Amino acid sequence: MIAVTGPTGNVGRALVERLVAAGRPVRALTRDPQRARLPAGAEAVRLRPDDPAALFRGVTGLFLYVQAGGDRTPALLAAARAAGVRHVVLLSSSIIDSGADPAHPIHVMHATAERHVRDSGLTWTFLRPGAFATNAFQWAPQIRSGDTVRGVYAEGRTAPVHEDDIAAVAERALLDGGHEGAAHRLTGPAALSNAEQVTAIGRALGRDLRFVEVPPAEAGPDLFPHVPPGMLPALLESLAATVGTPPEITDTVHTVTGSPARPFTTWAQEHTTAFQP
Repeated sequence: MIAVTGPTGNVGRALVERLVAAGRPVRALTRDPQRARLPAGAEAVRLRPDDPAALFRGVTGLFLYVQAGGDRTPALLAAARAAGVRHVVLLSSSIIDSGADPAHPIHVMHATAERHVRDSGLTWTFLRPGAFATNAFQWAPQIRSGDTVRGVYAEGRTAPVHEDDIAAVAERALLDGGHEGAAHRLTGPAALSNAEQVTAIGRALGRDLRFVEVPPAEAGPDLFPHVPPGMLPALLESLAATVGTPPEITDTVHTVTGSPARPFTTWAQEHTTAFQP
């Protein structure tokens, strides 16, 4: 059995759906099983970091979302190992080994989680995706209400990776041998600016969307509704670094899964309902 933390998030949900479709037993560890709305066939169990032993009976592999255990991550991992879990796949970040300031809060969060996993005694695989295609959801409220998108760094370029491509790599790392000790860097297949992403969403919707750049000093929760306010300065710092710097592009998704990473245009076509009024 595979245990999945963060099963209501973009990557976790995609992974649960993949495992269920493959006929693999999966236990979704969530803080609110009644509202999780997971696919039939997934066992939804309340995530109780203060009583982790009961979570891992019969589990051999664990998908760990970096924020799932919080400060209790070492105890969660210890309980997993004691219950017979052998391998953990951690959803980390490409900020690790990117040359970023080690004191950057996003770097600290993911480096700490990786250290906890290394120290757990479990075999491990780290997934280090770059920009998520789902980051475009930050523009959804504006797109639902009009054709102008206000945002920072119109020319900031990333290679957005589809959440299901990340889940596909996680699935292979959990089910196949040969990924122990690997740190997989995951990206989409091509670089796009923020303005180009908005244009791609508009084309998928059959609309002409326009990106209007906002000075970073004026960016607030209205532009980043899903970002905790305390994390916004660090995020803006990371976004600034995407201007004038070609993003990393890897073929890891293709190498691991046998299928090429999907372009952002495909992601936009698959998620039009999120941007419709």
